[in-house]
Amino acid sequence: MAILVSRTGRTLQRYHKGHRLVVGCIPYRLSRNGGLEVLMISSQKGQAMMFPKGGWELDESIEEAASRESVEEAGVVGVVERELGKWRFMSKSRPIYREGYMFPLLVTEQLDLWPEKNLRRRVWMCAADAREVCQQIWMKEALDMLVERLKLESSLTSGDEGGQEVFPKAL
Repeated sequence: MAILVSRTGRTLQRYHKGHRLVVGCIPYRLSRNGGLEVLMISSQKGQAMMFPKGGWELDESIEEAASRESVEEAGVVGVVERELGKWRFMSKSRPIYREGYMFPLLVTEQLDLWPEKNLRRRVWMCAADAREVCQQIWMKEALDMLVERLKLESSLTSGDEGGQEVFPKAL
């Protein structure tokens, strides 16, 4: 997959009841010691840290939009997993609401070149650190949901529901 330019413009943007629909991912991987690491990116206009997200366009599925945003903004490719949820939040630039959907993205490849490489910084960190630096409440809630989902899946696959925690607490 080679996407060298980010999509721009609003002509293909999806809206619901006047609210622009945005889609994002929480890119994640398991470290060598089994801990959860998530990838955060800086905002284009500042140092705020967040997860990749952007507009969902008419010519793509919601999963395709989530994957595209991860490649464009964070330079990672992976498997888009089951939706974490839907949030309604206030736009930072205008006094209007957005509807945002978040997905986990199990990272399979980290690109050296990606469309917004010169606009953003990307940083891998543990979930607890990511929760602390993330300024958007809805993204923190999505991260909490991902951590809980992965803990549950880990306990179910290991058959040990009362044993040692695999992932550090996000809270």
